[in-house]
Amino acid sequence: MSLVPCARGGVSAPDGSFSTQEKGTLGTLEYLVTTLDASGNAISAWHDVPLYAENGNVNFYCEIPANTSKKFETQTKKPGNPIAQDEKDGKPREYPYPILWNYGMLPQTWEDPEEVDEVLGQAGDNDPTDVVEIGSSPCKIGQVYQVKPVCAFAMIDDGEVDWKVVVIPEDNAKSAKISNADDVEKEFPGELQSIYEWFRDYKIPSGDPPAEFGYNGTCVDGDLLKEVLSSTHALYNNLLSGERENTEDLALPQIKSDSMNTPIPPPVEVSGALERSVSLVVAAAAAVSMFLA
Repeated sequence: MSLVPCARGGVSAPDGSFSTQEKGTLGTLEYLVTTLDASGNAISAWHDVPLYAENGNVNFYCEIPANTSKKFETQTKKPGNPIAQDEKDGKPREYPYPILWNYGMLPQTWEDPEEVDEVLGQAGDNDPTDVVEIGSSPCKIGQVYQVKPVCAFAMIDDGEVDWKVVVIPEDNAKSAKISNADDVEKEFPGELQSIYEWFRDYKIPSGDPPAEFGYNGTCVDGDLLKEVLSSTHALYNNLLSGERENTEDLALPQIKSDSMNTPIPPPVEVSGALERSVSLVVAAAAAVSMFLA
């Protein structure tokens, strides 16, 4: 069993072994799933779990288990970023048919809606980067798993870039044989085409047109895949550091100091009386120093 390494302010726990806490009734908009660390403390998987794991792998946060249809998603604007079911027309949103793969997101990534991709000509969708996991076992909602990134589809959804990174679990029997899109086709014939068609067409039943894809619908891999991971991670870090203003009102953690990894305290306001007292003490100390000299 693999360990999810600890990062800046992050948490470390065995792969897939975080606990979860449910609140509300399943199938309602009040239903929330919160991820807990080993001590039972609530965490934000978006902020507290690192993107990169061991051996070039990444951490995958499961929002929707395979073969289910409820459209769960990390709530980026709610404190603590719990998982909740999306809302559409005032009702909990569901896919028109079950999604066939485990689905979720990459921690510590963000697709900036003000950053236009030079190749795709569109900006990001204001969400963490999505993941499609092609393992054989259903994942659990709110859990973190270590996976190998293989390739990514550049989906254009409602005029926004919405990357879908295809991954395989590190402990999958075929993982060692898969490093790129061609390997996926060899070991899982037709799987990438199925993913492409599912995401292209799933909004058609509700009256929307098919989704578009950059790079002629191919699942890009190699250096371009690495660039997708590193760039969305960098955009997240820019948001977290304040270099990119949080104009979207996303729920971000408190900025922490690099040296102590603790919240930076606010400046201390010194009252006028205290300030005069301090001045008198300093002056007295200086007089004593001169006398002794």
